[in-house]
Amino acid sequence: MTLFQISKWKMAKPAAAAATLIACVMAGAAMAQTFGTQIYDHVNKRWVPYTPQAAVRYYRAHGKTPEEFQRQLVTFRTAEKPGTIIIDGDRHFLYLVLPNFQAIRYGIGVGRDGFGWAGIVEVGQKREWPTWTPPAEMIARDPEAAKWKNGMPGGEDNPLGARAMYLYVDGRDSIYRIHGTTEPWSIGLNISSGCIRMNNEDVIDLYERVEVGAKVIVLMQGAALYKGV
Repeated sequence: MTLFQISKWKMAKPAAAAATLIACVMAGAAMAQTFGTQIYDHVNKRWVPYTPQAAVRYYRAHGKTPEEFQRQLVTFRTAEKPGTIIIDGDRHFLYLVLPNFQAIRYGIGVGRDGFGWAGIVEVGQKREWPTWTPPAEMIARDPEAAKWKNGMPGGEDNPLGARAMYLYVDGRDSIYRIHGTTEPWSIGLNISSGCIRMNNEDVIDLYERVEVGAKVIVLMQGAALYKGV
């Protein structure tokens, strides 16, 4: 038995919008499932939730994210064309569709409770070592973000990490990003303010493969359907 794996936590009937998206994208998907990340406790011999505290402990012990969240080539059946990004927020995976029913799968961190969303967007622009400008909503709830209201220059301490792909809908910035992170232990968790975060080495790999205009499909059980601002 491996130390870590994604394990089914609970099941729920999908919201109508999520069901429509899943039916269009994933062949054979009859029901959406809510998955929680779990880690095996060898001392007590049971599965326990993969909490932020557990994630930090794992990363400190191993210096990397669990194997399940490391970049890998997988079989992936979909009607979407190669170059499409499909994000499974419940399982904390991002898939880049390749030819011949294959995909590159990356581990991700997603929005915490109240910040999850689902919808179809596109990559509107790409930036290397991007500037981070917190949105007004973040500044309002987090005074620490106020000092960067005019933008935090790109660099190793920037929360957007090494690369960012800006997600647009109807030609407008959605304020959501696929980006790197200064907190690699956070991959596999519901922890962001709605952005999709990746390890820096993974976001660099994805960045080189994805074109501006690429379709991005975001699936997340029970999340509000994003239709733009």
